[in-house]
Amino acid sequence: MSDLSTSELKDLLALALEGARRAGEVILRLYWQGVSAELKADATPVTEADRRAELLLREYFAGETPGFGFLGEEYGEVAGAVPGRWIVDPIDGTKAFVHGVPLFGTLIALEWRGTPLVGVVACHAVGETLWAARGLGAYRNGAPCRVSSLGTLEEATVLATDWRAVVSRPGGTELFRRAHLARTWGDCYGYVLVASGRAEVMLDPELNLWDVAALEPIITEAGGRIADWPGAPTPRSSAVAANAALFREVMGLLAP
Repeated sequence: MSDLSTSELKDLLALALEGARRAGEVILRLYWQGVSAELKADATPVTEADRRAELLLREYFAGETPGFGFLGEEYGEVAGAVPGRWIVDPIDGTKAFVHGVPLFGTLIALEWRGTPLVGVVACHAVGETLWAARGLGAYRNGAPCRVSSLGTLEEATVLATDWRAVVSRPGGTELFRRAHLARTWGDCYGYVLVASGRAEVMLDPELNLWDVAALEPIITEAGGRIADWPGAPTPRSSAVAANAALFREVMGLLAP
């Protein structure tokens, strides 16, 4: 468990929420103006909004929490002098952002001794912000949020960022076939829907730490489960999130 007090966790959560709000002002202004993207070396898109928002957050957290580390998608890592590290994806869902689709968000996590304890997902264009801190519950726009209680896949809504990657893996096609509804409302918004009880399963065959660190405390505090695709307890390069009633069945279907 963390050696941070409840009061310290609340303070760090407040900082994360304020950082998300500030980043959102920059991001939405450019979103409504329209921006173009360029490809990075890994062939993923980046925009001026991604860069400006991450630089803003780097400066903000450096001022508010000196000594903490920082890992961001666009500018890499700055090592810290204490066990705390901010992990940020300024715009999760850049492809959606560029195409004018509002299902993108800013992800901010506070990791302490290797465990994400605070998470914020701010979906600026749709006006939804979810947040959580370990042991303090999960919230959507200030109201407590919980995963759904549906217990059968035949009733469930299953989401994925990339359906092709899902069906290329063991069990993926069967999972989609059995679901009541299968949709590609992906990236961070898929996890928002699971954490708030509007979908039951979210599948991400490939991702990075900054894509998922903020989501772990939110999903778990909302009563759900999240793990790496093979079942590792801490997601790092892939993720499966589900309500508690369906998690074991979903993981069993996806096991090689």
